[in-house]
Amino acid sequence: MKIDSKAIKELADLLDETGLNEIEVADGDKAIRVSKGGGTVVAAAAPGVNMASDPAVPQVANTSAPDTVAHAHPGAVTSPMVGTAYLQGEPGAPPFVKKGDTVAAGDTVMIIEAMKVMNPIKAEKGGTVTQILVDNGQPVEFGDVLMVVE
Repeated sequence: MKIDSKAIKELADLLDETGLNEIEVADGDKAIRVSKGGGTVVAAAAPGVNMASDPAVPQVANTSAPDTVAHAHPGAVTSPMVGTAYLQGEPGAPPFVKKGDTVAAGDTVMIIEAMKVMNPIKAEKGGTVTQILVDNGQPVEFGDVLMVVE
């Protein structure tokens, strides 16, 4: 598979412009995925190409992102959608929760705006908020760890 450096550069620029963490485009049996922030990079190849042994395909090591441990935590609260995370109900309002707060199962811990709809994110279990891994107004992806409740 020929590496299209120009396409990769354009996708990286698009990531910066949009605030996204990852983007993938496909054309037939070829695909390019550009991701920022660490983690494993996965690329698709044409049928019959062994990516592990093909020296033309760059191999990227998995660098542990800071939230890798949090993602495996049983109290990890993950994003159910792509959108913008807000830690408070409206500008100037106090945050739903702060580090050290105690929450009950079903309490709203933040909201995610997706397509102009404010979606409450609720704690799946009760406990103490030990980590908040997103900033107010930060774009989030599906599956991103938002916070940890122990």
